[in-house]
Amino acid sequence: MARGRCPFDATRARPREKEAEPDMIVDVHTHYLPTSHRPMVETLTAMSGPPTAPAANSTSVARRMFAAMSDAPGMIDQRIDMMDDAGVERQILSPGSLAPYATESRLAVEAAHMLNDSYCELTSSRPSRFSAFVSLPLPHIDASLEEMRRGLDELGMVGVAVSCSVFNRSTAEAEFEPLYEEMNARGTALFFHPCQNGICSPLINDYGFTAAAGASLEDTAIVLHLIKRNIPVRYPNIKIIIPHLGGLIPMQLARLDGQAHTPDLLSPPSAMARSLYYDTVGWGSQAALRCACEAFGADHLVPGSDFSALLAVESYSRTFEYIKESRLSDEDIEKILHCNASALFDFDKAPCR
Repeated sequence: MARGRCPFDATRARPREKEAEPDMIVDVHTHYLPTSHRPMVETLTAMSGPPTAPAANSTSVARRMFAAMSDAPGMIDQRIDMMDDAGVERQILSPGSLAPYATESRLAVEAAHMLNDSYCELTSSRPSRFSAFVSLPLPHIDASLEEMRRGLDELGMVGVAVSCSVFNRSTAEAEFEPLYEEMNARGTALFFHPCQNGICSPLINDYGFTAAAGASLEDTAIVLHLIKRNIPVRYPNIKIIIPHLGGLIPMQLARLDGQAHTPDLLSPPSAMARSLYYDTVGWGSQAALRCACEAFGADHLVPGSDFSALLAVESYSRTFEYIKESRLSDEDIEKILHCNASALFDFDKAPCR
């Protein structure tokens, strides 16, 4: 496939660059926000963004987390040091809840271009260590299709990232259908991420659980919405990744089949849920990991860290060590840590050429 040219020099060598090692981890859930993009994020957040976004949070922990996911002096080298210590070969980058969404199309497009070009710059300078998902200027569908094609075809990105909802509209809704059609035609990976709206519920947000519990409920809701819209059946070539072990979904499969298998569904809810992939961000809960593994199968779990969120409570290495200590079989651990994620992505795509 012919590729356009990136505005950055992809030949800039780095002394820390090294060849990939065998049996290393691909971390599918990591966040990166270049310093140059922060003013735009703060503008979007002030206009319509979630109140819990890190850019709007002044706590010392949030500031450290924000710094760790940036390109401030020395931070990329520190990130790679952590990757080496944890046995992580590659991180796949996305902005998380700081996606470039705006009600005004021009502003959304400007933010998405700026963010994706910044990701292009990093992935081209460290091509064996970083890849990236395309961020889209939602809710503007035509502009998002154009940016998806630019990101995948010109910037060498390995998939698409979207929030579970956009301005309180589920991204499984019918207006987003053209995006699924394009991704299905391409067979691309699609990574969902909570937007930190606590599923718009005062029963969550008014009690202060927007991040602690609301994020898992967003993960749960998007799976339910995808099932209700038959998206896993109608667009089977999309490799959909849900974060945080799928929220409540691992515990709901039997109940969904019993109470939600309505005539409009093209497949049992449990079958559609098991066709998706789920990352292992579990805040150290081995019980949750084992439940997800039993519910979905080890073949459908992929490594994730939510970098840099969990650095507030554990080391980067610990995020993956808990999988090794989970009492899963050695075969399942090997699949989860070293096999499944690599099979979902084309890392031979040349970044930014």
